[in-house]
Amino acid sequence: MPRTVIAAASDVAAEAGRSVADLGGNAVDAAISATIASMSTELGIVSPGGGAFITIWPPDSEPIVIDAYAEMPGRGTSAMASVSTNRVHMEYGGGIETVVGWGSVATPGAFAGFDVASRVHGTAPWAELFGPTIEVLQGGFTVSEASGYYLGYAHDVIYGWDPETAPMYHRPDGSAVRGGDVVSNPDLAACLRSLAVTGTDLLYRGDLGAALAHASQERGGLVTRHDLEEYAPVVRPPSRIDLRGWDIATNAPPAVGGIAITALLTLLERLHIRGWSASEVAKYASAQHAVFSFRRLRLDGDTDRFRGSDLLLTLAESADLIAMHRSQSTVQASAVDETGLACSITASAGYGSGAVIPGTGFGLNNSLGEVELTSEGLHALTPGTRLLSNMAPTVARSPEGEVMALGSPGADRITSAIASVLMNHIVVGMDLETAVSHPRIHAEVFDGVPTLAVEPDVDTSEVQDLAIRTLPALSMYFGGVQAAVWDGAGVLAGAADPRRTGAVRIGGRSD
Repeated sequence: MPRTVIAAASDVAAEAGRSVADLGGNAVDAAISATIASMSTELGIVSPGGGAFITIWPPDSEPIVIDAYAEMPGRGTSAMASVSTNRVHMEYGGGIETVVGWGSVATPGAFAGFDVASRVHGTAPWAELFGPTIEVLQGGFTVSEASGYYLGYAHDVIYGWDPETAPMYHRPDGSAVRGGDVVSNPDLAACLRSLAVTGTDLLYRGDLGAALAHASQERGGLVTRHDLEEYAPVVRPPSRIDLRGWDIATNAPPAVGGIAITALLTLLERLHIRGWSASEVAKYASAQHAVFSFRRLRLDGDTDRFRGSDLLLTLAESADLIAMHRSQSTVQASAVDETGLACSITASAGYGSGAVIPGTGFGLNNSLGEVELTSEGLHALTPGTRLLSNMAPTVARSPEGEVMALGSPGADRITSAIASVLMNHIVVGMDLETAVSHPRIHAEVFDGVPTLAVEPDVDTSEVQDLAIRTLPALSMYFGGVQAAVWDGAGVLAGAADPRRTGAVRIGGRSD
């Protein structure tokens, strides 16, 4: 069994990945197990009923992306008038709006993607991937500080409206659970035990799917049995770019996060950005502002995202920032093993719908309710359409044989987080931990004003045309990059973002 390094969103998730590696699993197995643990225990931040992208790069073949993201539901129904949603406001990250309720739930895809990745690229038995998570759900686990922080904002408006959901996220006195509290979820443990034995047919064609579809129909949702039966992961070639000899592969259209990263990395070279001096920060801010303006104005509302993505890359190659302006809650697990196999998984359930499949503890997404990703309208897409996503699990290989897997949560900040870490490590030459922990910037529109969100100790004195919004400390608002690397000569290492309560573990043993 190869030794494997796992960087994941929490101690519980990293331990799950290590346990599977110790049983003989490879990097893909470890990443899947860590992600299942995160989706089951990172309360509020993610839930099992979400979507995922899985980027895998075997040592002896080309990289692939498994698109297992959420899909527009509604096959076989026209009951739009009865859809139940509620638009809510949270002060998280300075203030966001999202839509919750059963009408915000999209067809979940993550477990279908895990099944494909496990069968084609894993070595461990399917049931073993669930074992560590089932154990902690049954016996109790410690709520992470990141979960406690998020639930401080979300516990009432997102996780308080459904009487079946609320007890999972609240103490007996009605206050939100906090980081350090020990909780359990025996209903979800039983549900995952059935998934481990039966396989994903339980969700897509079996009793769990029937329960989801029935509750959705009864409570104002759109997910039908037909949606679940028709759902299928899609294997795609990644978007690729060469950066200083590194071959970088990331998520491709119809998702938009990976193509934005590719454009940013292209601009790093075209604009000669080499570090974090005041002048380089100004150029990097301008590059982000241009790429993210294009994403917002062209890609977010364009059903033909392949065409728009090609245009974005053309403009990045020519460094035409002016033309870009004229155009238009998540977890990460990264694993690399000693064979050179790399796997990066980003999974999301949006900000959470507050809905749970009755009697199962299986929380559901609000992917139809992510306002920043639904410019065409919450329910305007044709059933079966993949939803828009900024998720961009990334793998990379250097000319010297170094293999890296990384990714991040953080909504539209995913792209700036990953691009910054790649710049820091590959261009600036920072070691992996320093590259991940270095302060970040993110160009955005805040309260209607083009703004640069900034962490402390970044010199913004030469930034023009953007308001400056400085957060008081390193913040989970800027993502939570988890990175794992094998140097090609026997050394495994990982870096967990200090902005979240991530962890790194090494499992398995060299034969």
